[in-house]
Amino acid sequence: MAASRSDRFLGMQAAVGLTLLAGALSMVTGIVHMSAPVGRPLVPFVPPVARTTAGFTGTLTGFLLLGSALGLRRGLRSAWYSTLGLLVVAAGQGLVQASETSIPLVVLSVLALPAVALNRRRFDRSVDFSTTQLAALLALGGSQVYITTGAYGLREEFGGIETLVDAVYFAVVTSSTVGYGDIVPRTAVARLFGISALVVGTASFAIALGVLLTPAIEARLVKALGKMTQSELDLLDDHVLVLGHGDLTEAVIQELQQGATPFLVVVPDAETARALGERGIDTLTGDASDEATLERANIEEARAVVAATNDDAADAFAILTARHLDPDIHIVAAATQRENVDKLRRAGADTVISPASIGGHLLVESALGGRNVDTEAVADRLLKEI
Repeated sequence: MAASRSDRFLGMQAAVGLTLLAGALSMVTGIVHMSAPVGRPLVPFVPPVARTTAGFTGTLTGFLLLGSALGLRRGLRSAWYSTLGLLVVAAGQGLVQASETSIPLVVLSVLALPAVALNRRRFDRSVDFSTTQLAALLALGGSQVYITTGAYGLREEFGGIETLVDAVYFAVVTSSTVGYGDIVPRTAVARLFGISALVVGTASFAIALGVLLTPAIEARLVKALGKMTQSELDLLDDHVLVLGHGDLTEAVIQELQQGATPFLVVVPDAETARALGERGIDTLTGDASDEATLERANIEEARAVVAATNDDAADAFAILTARHLDPDIHIVAAATQRENVDKLRRAGADTVISPASIGGHLLVESALGGRNVDTEAVADRLLKEI
């Protein structure tokens, strides 16, 4: 736990945050330099075509960095590789732009590089495209190759297509249905090819967008139900894990909601998760005594674990699992039955509170001390002694 706090600055959140900032700054710097601003001390040493190219490509690099940052949030190893490469490119583009306004981009890109590089172990997930998603990507790529090759081969029969770049441009504007009208077929063969390009291109675009965006839409629906996506779970750090849900858990949740410490409630069924989600409480549906569930809840980065359901046996199993996964984590439990206090301690709980025992102490103190006994002060004293 101490290690997670010391690594926080150079942790996963810092890597993602710096990448996002570098991406945004690359976009802004690229847009500014496309309008050819003044104040470029290195202009005599950089060819004009290089400065112009670095302007619009810098904006494109910024977009790609934002995409890589989203991949980093999911813990993707491929995003880690692409981010390192794009940060180097962004720093190089800042130098080529040869302006005082590009200096912050160079500095931020250089600072972000070690923050990303030193956290390689945190980004260990592979891209898990389904067969349908792979097929959609292949269809999209194949359609672009078909349209580009055909347009370039028939360039003599089109007005406006002379180079391979023109053919690529025609493929993109046709598939996306933008159609600026600057490229016109001159013959019947060109028109027939244009019809096939329109059908194949738009169909592949529509299918790819639908297949690739479906997981993102599903993630939004999951979030609406109060659950957390895997990328959000991976970013949890120094949080409190509440294992299970019951009458005693409600008091714990209300107390945590009043503070600033992030927390996650692990519940066994979707109905409870939905009810908590309607109250804005982050939940994870799963068995609290299952190792896979607690690993998904990022228990190794958690500050503490609370087990306070109405089932002491279930709490004991959850505590055993939590202690096995993280021997150093602080675990607090509530015993519904007074005789189970020692059992929960033996299971691995550092602190076990028995509401029945506390209530009994308060009743005795009030009865023996009369009406002037401060029950809140007594309760605070008892909690400090436990």
